[in-house]
Amino acid sequence: MQNNERIEKFRQVISNKYLIYNSLFLNLPNENTTYTGVFIPLLHKLSKEGYRKDAEPKAVIEDFLANHTELTSDKEKFDLLFRMIKYIERQVVLFDSIEDAAFSSFKKQKIEGLLHPGNENYTNLVEHLKKFSSRVVFTAHPTQFYPNNVQGIMHELRNAVQDDSITKIDNILQQLAFTPFINREKPTPFEEAQSIIFYLRYVYYETLGKIYHQIGKATNLPPNFNPNLLEMGFWPGGDRDGNPFVTKETTYEVATQLRITIMKCYYNHLKVLMRKLTFREVNEHLDKLKRKLYKQIFKKKTSLKSEEILEIMYRVRKLVVENYKSLNVDLIDDFIGRVHLFGNHFATLDIRQDSSVHTMLISEIFEKEFKIDYNELSSNEKLEYLTQKSLNIDSADYEDDLVVDTIDNIYQIQEIQHLNGQRGLHRYIISNSENIFDVLHVYALFKYCGYQEEDINIDIVPLFETMDGMDNSEAVMKSLYENEVYKKHLNKRNKEQHIMLGFSDGTKDGGYLKANWEIYRTKERLTALSRQEGYQVVFFDGRGGPPARGGGKTHQFYAAQGNEIANEKIQLTIQGQTITSVFGTHEQATYNFEQLLLAGVKSKQRNSWKQGHKELLTELADKSYEKYISLKEHELFIPYLEEMTTLKYYGATNIGSRPTKRNSDAKLQLKDLRAIPFVGSWGLVRQNVPGYYGLGTALNAYEDQFHLIEDLYEHSAFFRSLILNSIMSMKKSYFPLTSYMKNDKKYGEFWKNLREEYELAKRLVLKLTKQNELMENEELAKRSINMREKIILPLLSIQQYALQKIQENDSNKEIYEKMVIRALFGNINASRNSA
Repeated sequence: MQNNERIEKFRQVISNKYLIYNSLFLNLPNENTTYTGVFIPLLHKLSKEGYRKDAEPKAVIEDFLANHTELTSDKEKFDLLFRMIKYIERQVVLFDSIEDAAFSSFKKQKIEGLLHPGNENYTNLVEHLKKFSSRVVFTAHPTQFYPNNVQGIMHELRNAVQDDSITKIDNILQQLAFTPFINREKPTPFEEAQSIIFYLRYVYYETLGKIYHQIGKATNLPPNFNPNLLEMGFWPGGDRDGNPFVTKETTYEVATQLRITIMKCYYNHLKVLMRKLTFREVNEHLDKLKRKLYKQIFKKKTSLKSEEILEIMYRVRKLVVENYKSLNVDLIDDFIGRVHLFGNHFATLDIRQDSSVHTMLISEIFEKEFKIDYNELSSNEKLEYLTQKSLNIDSADYEDDLVVDTIDNIYQIQEIQHLNGQRGLHRYIISNSENIFDVLHVYALFKYCGYQEEDINIDIVPLFETMDGMDNSEAVMKSLYENEVYKKHLNKRNKEQHIMLGFSDGTKDGGYLKANWEIYRTKERLTALSRQEGYQVVFFDGRGGPPARGGGKTHQFYAAQGNEIANEKIQLTIQGQTITSVFGTHEQATYNFEQLLLAGVKSKQRNSWKQGHKELLTELADKSYEKYISLKEHELFIPYLEEMTTLKYYGATNIGSRPTKRNSDAKLQLKDLRAIPFVGSWGLVRQNVPGYYGLGTALNAYEDQFHLIEDLYEHSAFFRSLILNSIMSMKKSYFPLTSYMKNDKKYGEFWKNLREEYELAKRLVLKLTKQNELMENEELAKRSINMREKIILPLLSIQQYALQKIQENDSNKEIYEKMVIRALFGNINASRNSA
């Protein structure tokens, strides 16, 4: 589809449909709805004109209320503003649904189009798919501002839009008008897990199963050609880092729910299959399997393994081939392929905890069991105790709740592996890893909890997330690779070492350009080291972190990595809005999973770097880092976030079970602040600092030799992907909204600094990409962002107005704080990349 056709298609199936269906809001059964809806275009016009003249949000809203309404009392004015907030957040839902429904209208490259012998890369692609693995890990990070019931409405609304059914759409919008958007209480970790399991059952079972089957069918490969090709990981219920509400009970319940859910999927799938396999001999076996599956749905402890399901199904297949002319054998292969993919675990549950918790626990164990002060031991003595000693500790001997739960969690892993299979739980991730002991502490915990070496069927995964952590990572891994005990452990794990880099805190710690480049260089160093030592390293990225800061295209990030980085497996986290907006429908999930598979191919085809380019990018990253550090260490950095943004109100939205910072009782420090509220707060004031800050200063240092930067941009796919992602982040920035801050006595100069860096980065990336405006070359994405920003500009005005009144310590401060919190939902949802 040509670009002009795509633009016209966007106008027809998105812009026009939104205008038509949005008018239905005016007919909703509420006497105030029409009244409210008429005012929103007016407030948009006043906001646009006002910010063009450098007006402040307070003046815009006060002008609107005084000169364009007949309201006199504060109560009437507050009521109108709250109604407008509710109205706009529902407009965002409508636009989301229309855009999602239109996804399949824009033809995308599909993997099946490449899987034919006529394609010159066919043989290489088939070999790639036989060995490659992509894993998408669903996290519980709180960026999903749509409650479960609203997500259900959106699902129905998408279908109604696809059918162009005005009657259905009108009915659904009426339902939406009366449905609350706010959770009365924070969800529990188990409720978060259930929310995501909904997508596993109703989207990913079908989507991944279909992709896997189509690939096998197109390449004449058997249903077990690569059970690891499409994997799903799962953090809700296992991610303890900073979440005191995740306990051993939660972990067990989530593991059980995952297992029961996949059995439900098999059971329902089998019922459909049996309608096509109505043969006497075959029916006997299928009825037996159906009864077994039914029993598992109601049992917390299952006795049915995926191997047993496969044994029955392969027997059925053999009978059909031999006795019934292979009738519908393709459908049998589809079912068998899904059992190979999903086992009896559905998604792999990961355990994650901060390294400091393990250090505390080890210290207590040494004091109680060995009568030794762990901190006084030498490094060699620590190594001796951590790798050579075995215990059988009892959590009942310890008092601290966190210590008790951590010990119990180690013990329960073996039972979960027995019930869900080893694929169901095989990773223990250590946040803030910085030295060899952070890894060996976890290994020792298994030994101290009675595990024999051969029973530790766990990949111990260091997460090097800070700049210091990444700097130390090579030395840490070299020490581990050379440690005889750990070497023996890795040999048992197929000589495979999983490593996580950067994650969300990477950008927070080092800034956009530095964090991404450090991850890239660290991957290169760790790949070289691992290959030299005879191990395969598997990198696991946080999609919410550097790879997609700015809401960019994750698959481009991976496709831009070359052969010097291990790329046999792609693993990344997705969370909150990304689950619903990028992987939330069959069409979207199919496209984006296939893009990850193709990204693995493209990364192998990348040429090596041109001479001098890595050195140039290192210099750019260093200059960017210096600029970012000067901002991060500024005395007003944290106060600005607390007083001038929405940061302090994130926790009140009740969208996630986890606190917004790790140390909830202490004074706010950047290291304790969660990356999601950090990034989201910048986004909500439309400043998006994490997506560009420091980039302009770095590029400006080479303006006299800009041809060097242009050469780097032309020949480095990696640098190009970083620039394009940053451009998207800048496109979602809108400094006129907060222009009033430049006059603030305390924060005026600080705001000007942010604006100057933004303008510098914008000018130079436009020069570099030869564009006249941001995202000029990505017309569809630009139009989508423009429409979203148009919808929520009145909402941004209301939120900024409320923030200004709070800063003035207005007598109605409590009401204005509620207004800020209510406005969070629509603003975040419209951005679709708060992390």
